[in-house]
Amino acid sequence: MSGKITTAIFPLFIFSVVMTSLAQPSPGYYPSQRIRSIKFYRGFKNLWGPQHQRVDQNSVTIWLDKVSGSGFKSVRPFRSGYFGASIKLQPGYTAGVITAFYLSNNEAHPGYHDEVDIEFLGTTFGKPYTLQTNVYIRGSGDGRIIGREMKFHLWFDPTKRFHHYAILWTPKQIIFLVDDVPIRRYARKSDETYPLRPMWVYGSIWDASSWATEDGKYKADYSYQPFVAQYSNFKATGCTAYAPRWCRPLSPSPNRSGQLTRQQNWAMNYVQRHYMVYDYCRDSKRDHSLTPECWS
Repeated sequence: MSGKITTAIFPLFIFSVVMTSLAQPSPGYYPSQRIRSIKFYRGFKNLWGPQHQRVDQNSVTIWLDKVSGSGFKSVRPFRSGYFGASIKLQPGYTAGVITAFYLSNNEAHPGYHDEVDIEFLGTTFGKPYTLQTNVYIRGSGDGRIIGREMKFHLWFDPTKRFHHYAILWTPKQIIFLVDDVPIRRYARKSDETYPLRPMWVYGSIWDASSWATEDGKYKADYSYQPFVAQYSNFKATGCTAYAPRWCRPLSPSPNRSGQLTRQQNWAMNYVQRHYMVYDYCRDSKRDHSLTPECWS
């Protein structure tokens, strides 16, 4: 028994030392502070698993057990904008469980949809959560699923308190942010590799045991149920699908060009240097003829 306890605690101790040795970089600009939070029921509605969803004015709690998971969806579709939520994850054994906040038009274009993901991949005792960012363009379910995954281990424990996660989608670029720190920029290099059709905002928790944790090595264990995710401080602003053409979303930076500042770029490079654990463009096993944005 003592050997098992030592084995479980040791990697957690190492992870804690590493986490405290590196500080969060300062981006110098905080777009989330420029946007007013919205009440959950004004911006979103239940999508599935209503019995596994608890709502108050400003937040929602969703959970997964043997019976069901749960999901919610924005009332309106957008063609660009800033979409964020503060999220707190469940500690302990969560292998196989996905907690997600994302944009998608899967219901409008089944089998041929666009998607921009922030996904937390469940984990085992003593190991950190993996935050996966992903972009799909016009393809899923038809044998042409082309993911563009970048994965990170965060510089904090996302189970201790709420942190803010956001997607800023403009006609030129997609910026993924954690506590206003840009962690990834996906640029529009061609219409074929960029999501241009309106999307809705979603949140969900579900069982993805076949792939979520170490490529499916560890599965969801329902002796630890329910698996709970808490969302609050919702922000969703930009150009809806019905907005006039001259509508422009929030800029990711104070620059008129909309490009990240030097400090924001430094912060993003710092995060990618110290916390990124997977980049699809650097994966030699991938067929990069399908991801031309990696060629440069």
